[in-house]
Amino acid sequence: MAAAMLVLGSAAVAKPMSYAAFQRLEQPPAPGPIIAYGADPLQHVELWKPAGKGPFPVVLMLHGGCWQTAVAKADIMHMLAADLVRHGIAVWNVEYRGVDVSGGGYPGTFGDVAHAADLLGRDGPKLGLDTGHVVAIGHSAGGHLALWLAGRPKIARTSPLWSAHPLAIAGVLSQGGLPDLPLAKSDATEACGVDTVDKLVGPPTAAHPDPYADTSADRLLPIGVAQRLVNGAADPIAPPRFAAAWIAKAAAAGDPVTSLVVPDQGHFELITPGTPAWTQELGLIEAMLRR
Repeated sequence: MAAAMLVLGSAAVAKPMSYAAFQRLEQPPAPGPIIAYGADPLQHVELWKPAGKGPFPVVLMLHGGCWQTAVAKADIMHMLAADLVRHGIAVWNVEYRGVDVSGGGYPGTFGDVAHAADLLGRDGPKLGLDTGHVVAIGHSAGGHLALWLAGRPKIARTSPLWSAHPLAIAGVLSQGGLPDLPLAKSDATEACGVDTVDKLVGPPTAAHPDPYADTSADRLLPIGVAQRLVNGAADPIAPPRFAAAWIAKAAAAGDPVTSLVVPDQGHFELITPGTPAWTQELGLIEAMLRR
């Protein structure tokens, strides 16, 4: 069992970067290729890759947006993808259907992320990617999905989300994540809406009496891989207490998990190159890829 929480520096600032301010930053275009894993236009991944033959270390990237397509899509992660490429790391940037579009919710949103991951495992080597040690990173709702991917081998065979050969995830970086869905439902309603988590997990049924059993990452503990949770001390959407709750559960289950709280940073500094938060996160990603 390994757990640690580190708070760097002083108290949080009053005005972290807003989403509106973040959206005014220029995102680079995806270089391609765009690879489909399903028939819906949202069912695709963007491959970002350094120049050369490879094989390159690869990050599987999952955007946030409260699991809602209208809130955010994969392009909000383009600055990070470009910066990772500059550091010699390939990126498998996943788009998926949110709860607010046809086919999203349960099981569609989870199935999309799973299919995108398994496509990486199947086709990544011939695309010049080293798929033997994949690190998943996710921002906000994407942090939940990244941890869920790592725990997916624990899903019961009776679940529609079960897979015989899920892609092995070697490490996870959760950037202001919401990994515990019951906690997100009760405490993140102001940011994500009162019924978003219900739409994501679906209603209880005779066949699926516990909607969180195969959807909330905390129900899949121990995950058994390195987990790094980074939060901005001034994050109003996913404050550090969400990570603290995860740390307590994951550490109790015996998982190797650490948490880093970065002062004077909000939710969107976590996905903005050049900020103290991203500098810390990049170092954590590089360290996990070297393990």
